[in-house]
Formats: sequence, C-alpha cells, structure tokens
Amino acid sequence: MWQRANRRLQGGPVNDRTAVVTGAGSGLGRRIARALLGAGYRVALAGRREPALRETAGDEANALVVPADVADPAAVTELFATVRSAWGRLDLLVNNAGVMHGGTVAELSVDDWRQTVDTNLTGMFLCAQQAVLLMREQDPRGGRIINNGSISAHAPRPASVAYTATKHAVTGLTRSISLDGRAWNVACGQIDIGNAATEMTGPMAAGIAQADGRVVAEPTFDAGHVADAVLYMAGLPLEANVQFLTITATTMPFIGRG
Repeated sequence: MWQRANRRLQGGPVNDRTAVVTGAGSGLGRRIARALLGAGYRVALAGRREPALRETAGDEANALVVPADVADPAAVTELFATVRSAWGRLDLLVNNAGVMHGGTVAELSVDDWRQTVDTNLTGMFLCAQQAVLLMREQDPRGGRIINNGSISAHAPRPASVAYTATKHAVTGLTRSISLDGRAWNVACGQIDIGNAATEMTGPMAAGIAQADGRVVAEPTFDAGHVADAVLYMAGLPLEANVQFLTITATTMPFIGRG
C-alpha cells in the first residue's frame, strides 16, 4: 500500500524524493527516518547529538547527517541550506523534534517553560518556515510538512502544562501552514500520537499519574505503526492531504473516562 501511494508523488518516483526529519537521533524520529530511507527517500537526519544521528543513519547511502538544534535560528537556516546544496529540493519535512518537562502550572520553572516552547513550538515554526521557502522556489513547486502533535493537543495529562500548551499551539501552526501553503502547493498535516512505545514512554509500563490521582500502568503500541502512518501521509499526491491523524494504544485512558 505504502509503495503504491509513494509512486503517485508529484514530480517523479519515490527514489527521487527528499526529506528532512528532525529529532532523528532517537525514538519516533529514528523510526520515521529509517522507514523513509527504507522506502527509498533521501533523508536529512537532524538533531542535537551527532553520534545518535549516525547510529540512525547506519550504512544508508541516502542518509545525510546534519547536527542542528531546532531552537537555534542560525542552525535551522544552515540545515536547510545543506539540504538545498546536497539535493536541490525538499519534498517532505517531518517536524518531530520535541522535549517534555513535567510540572504543574504552580511548579514548572520559567527556564523549563521557555525551553519547551523554544523546541516544541518555535523550533517547528523555524523548520517549517525554511522548508516553505525552499519548496515555493523549487521546480516543480511544493512539498509536504507533517507536524508531530500529540494527544495532548486534545487533552492534557496531569503536570504537563508546558508540553500541553505547545502541542495545542502546534495545532494552530498546522492549520495556518496548511492555509498559507495553498499559494505554493505546500500541504501540511499533523499526526497526534498516544503511547507509542519509545524511550520516552518506557515509564508508562511501571505506572503514570492519572487525573484522579492514581498511578496506573498504561498500554503502549509498536512505534513502527507511527512510521507507517507517516509513510501513508507522505505518499499522497499533493492534491490530497491528511489534515489530522490520531493514532493511540487502543485501550489507553484517553477516550471517554479512561
């Protein structure tokens, strides 16, 4: 299914497609980047830790390792300049980089708040801006941006004020890019994920705080399904867009009262 969809991409076969994945050194970013490489994309792997990015790349000839902090405007500009220099175009940005600092509105430090906003929101804006600038100038014009939201964009967990606020803001960012992007044939969608099994969700197996004060172990699901979902979204022709896609562990306490 994914291969059939990818062949429909505007401008040529999938092995001509280029992508940037941020936060590619671990977790969902690593799984998504490897799935895109496996599907034939040329993928720029962006993140703060070069050794982790090189581990993601392995021996893939189509992987381009570009260490970058998405919260640093100069580093983001250099990231996309490197992609332009290497490949001449960009077809897909997976805006995945993010951090999570726990804390209630009464407890969270201003420094942790600012770091969360800088990475989860401003970093996504900076990457999207540079991607659109490249996509609107290339021939053929256009491309796709997929923002990694969260089910926190729908409902918060306890003590997640900064993370939840940024993920709600990402939804606004996604809608605005989707609207603005029409002028340049740039599609933008969002994937909201709940309890994919990664390093970040590991503690859920031991128990995580619930709204009623209990600590309860929660189910997770294989993060490979997220990568499959991204491949589906990326494989659509630019005249079609998955605006929002939500993927969760089936029995996690999200829908209804838990």
